[in-house]
Formats: sequence, C-alpha cells, structure tokens
Amino acid sequence: MSATLSANAAASRPLLEARGLCVDFGGLRALDGVDLQVTGGEIAALIGPNGAGKTTLFNCLTGLCAPSAGELHLLPPDGGRRNLGGLSPNRITALGVARTFQNIRLFPAMSALENVMVGRHARTRAGVLGAVLRGPGTRAEERETASVARGLLAKVGLGAVAGEPASSLPYGLQRRLEIARALATRPLLLLLDEPAAGMNPRETAALDALIRRLRDEDGITILLIEHDMRLVMGLAERIVVLDYGRMIAAGRPEQVRADPEVIRAYLGEPS
Repeated sequence: MSATLSANAAASRPLLEARGLCVDFGGLRALDGVDLQVTGGEIAALIGPNGAGKTTLFNCLTGLCAPSAGELHLLPPDGGRRNLGGLSPNRITALGVARTFQNIRLFPAMSALENVMVGRHARTRAGVLGAVLRGPGTRAEERETASVARGLLAKVGLGAVAGEPASSLPYGLQRRLEIARALATRPLLLLLDEPAAGMNPRETAALDALIRRLRDEDGITILLIEHDMRLVMGLAERIVVLDYGRMIAAGRPEQVRADPEVIRAYLGEPS
C-alpha cells in the first residue's frame, strides 16, 4: 500500500471514541451518557449553551476529571486501543492529546519561546539527574527543544516575538502562543477551548486559516469548542451539540443548523 493510501486509510478511522460517558459532581450530572466519535484528520466542533458540559467533556478527555461511567478510548494510527479513562493529564498528553484553555494559562513571566519549550518537555528524555548534571546529551536535547520551539512560533506567526514575555503580548497573540505550546507536545488530537474568544474579525479569519493548515499540513485532528457560529459553520466538517450534558445532535453544519432541537436549545427560534 502506498504512503498516500495509508494516510487516507488512517484519516478515515476513528481516533477518539467515547461511549456512555458520564461525569458527576456530587448530585449534579454534568455529562449524561455522551457518545462521541472523532475521525482522524477531521476538524470537528463542539457547541452548546453555557453550562451544557462542553468544557467538562474536554476536562474528561484530558484527565482533569475522571469519568463516573462510560468508556473513553484513543485509537492511534499505529493500531491498538488506549483507555484514557482515569489516566493523569501528563499520561494522556504523552499518548497524543493536547489542549488549550478557555481562560489562557500561559507562564506570564516567561518568554514566548520558553512557554513553548515547556510544552516540548513532554517529549524529551532527560530526567532530573540529566538536568542537574547537564551532560552533552542533555545540552543537545535543550538545543533541539529550542529549535523546535522556534519553528512552532514561526508556524503560528509569532517568530518575531520569541523573546518577549508572554504577558506583554496582545490577547490574540497569547491565544496563538497557547496553540504553539500545545503543538510542542506533538499531538495526534488537538482540543481548542474557545480559541476565537476575544478576537476581532481579522484575528478570527487568521485563526481559521491556521487551524486549516494544522490539519492539512501536519495531519493533526482538531476538536474545538467555540461560540462564534460563523467560524464554526465555515470551519468544522462535523458539529456535535450538547445541552444539559446530553448530546442532542451531531452531523454536518447544514444538518445541525436545520435541526429543530438545536434551534430550540441553542441557535434560537427564527423570528
């Protein structure tokens, strides 16, 4: 089988599967029997009203909260089936799932370059002893980490501000820096939590182009939470809709846009 055929086959396979996923916080059920499938190579979106459970689902996918019931698996292109349920965030990152946050979580006093290098350490080999002794192997790995981080900053349009403190960057650039840091972990699946929040139309259009490049050029599968419906409808190939912790619809943008339950719960009744 040719490399192209192999890539196409991998892209058509599920990369992430959730079945009957539930998350309880005391007496509150934040996710209620969610079935979710994300196909390799697609750009998918997760939408719903505030409090629908979108960020809780992301937290569950990345180990920040454990599922109360159900199954959650990553199916990497090399085969196998990795159970993500109950794993720690660092273990899930090592398996190939990375994310950004609705509220930006950068290291404000560190430079843009250093923030991305922190993400890269998920893929480095030097341990505590290597960091203390700083042998030739550790120094070479640090140089490689810095080089990769500079390349990722250039990819997201931040090459010129590598040495600037993260706190000094405009809001839209901080959003891009978070994406670069997530990319440094070499993800198979990238979860973007409201990446366009606070952006103006020009910045949103540039974000749209960046997300498409990450999928088309790097083969990264993307699942995003977003309230900007213009961005979602133009970018996502498939949309999943949550309401009160339940999945009420899933399909192509035109299908979701016309779904009566989605209109009632989220998009609003026509005037």
